[in-house]
Amino acid sequence: MWTELLSAIALVFILEGIMPFLNPNWIKRVFQAASQLDNTSLRFVGVSSMLIGVVLLYVVR
Repeated sequence: MWTELLSAIALVFILEGIMPFLNPNWIKRVFQAASQLDNTSLRFVGVSSMLIGVVLLYVVR
């Protein structure tokens, strides 16, 4: 159980690090654009991302 959880967390770190490594200027623009959004929009993006993740996990498992 703990091995799978830590493996999943490690994979998240790896995947989140790919874009800043490959294209740091793009990631700066993304963060700048995100900082201009209101809280409602950011929450919508967050909940949408979580729902996509849950659906993907359900399909894979």
